Amino acid sequence: MKEQINLFLTAVMFYSRIPVPRSLPFSNERLNRATRYLPLIGWLIGGIGAGVFYGLNLLLPLELAVFLSMMATVFATGAFHEDGFADFCDGFGGGYTREKIFTIMKDSRIGTYGTVGILGMLGTKFLALQSFPAALIPLTLIAGHAFSRLMPVVIIFTSWYSREDELSKTKPIGKKGKNSDLILAIIFAMVPMALLPWQFMAVVLPAALLVTYVFKKYIERKIGGYTGDCLGALQQMIELLFYLCLLAVL
Repeated sequence: MKEQINLFLTAVMFYSRIPVPRSLPFSNERLNRATRYLPLIGWLIGGIGAGVFYGLNLLLPLELAVFLSMMATVFATGAFHEDGFADFCDGFGGGYTREKIFTIMKDSRIGTYGTVGILGMLGTKFLALQSFPAALIPLTLIAGHAFSRLMPVVIIFTSWYSREDELSKTKPIGKKGKNSDLILAIIFAMVPMALLPWQFMAVVLPAALLVTYVFKKYIERKIGGYTGDCLGALQQMIELLFYLCLLAVL
C-alpha cells in the first residue's frame, strides 16, 4: 500500500505543481510505474477546475467562470501539457528533418506555430466548455482531463521513446511499465465517463483511438517515436476532442 501511495505521489510530483513530501523516493522505474496514475491525475486536475468553476459560477458570469477554471488547471500543471503542445506545433510545423524538429522543440522560445496552436487550442476549448449547461461542466472537466491522459499512456505502451541525443540533459519521462499499469490507467480513465450519456461513449472512444493511431504513425514517421512534447500535445488534442464529441451528442 505504501508503495502505491509513493507511485501516486510520484505521478503528482511529475505531472503537476501540487506539492509532495520532499522525502518522496524517486527513480526512473517508479516514474514508469506511475504512468498507471496519469488518468487519476486527470481526476485531480479536472477536480481543481471543477471546484473553481462551481464556486465562481455562483458569483460571476458563466463564461468568466469557465475561463478561470481553465486557468486553474493550467496553473495546477504548470502548463505542462500546453507547453508540450506548443513545442510540438513549432517543431513539427517548422522542422523538415528529424534533427531540425528536435532542435526546434528543445528551444525554450515559442515560435509562430506554437503561438497560433496554443491560442487556437485554448480558445476552442473555452468555446466548447462555455457551450455546455452549467450543471454539466464540472463533470465534463473531470472526465475530460482523466480520459485525455489515457491516450498518452497508450502511446507509451505501443510506441517507443525517441531522442536525438540520449545523453542530452532532458527531463526524465515515463516509459512502458507492466501491462497491469495500462489496465489500471484504462479503469481510472473510464470511471468518470460512466456518468455521461452512453451515446457519447460510442462516439468518443473510436474517435480518440483513431486520432491516437494517426498521431502515432505520424510521429513515428517523422522522428521515429514519441517524446514528452508529443505526449503533451496528444493530451491536449484528446481533451479538446472529448469536449467536441460530448457537444455533438447533447
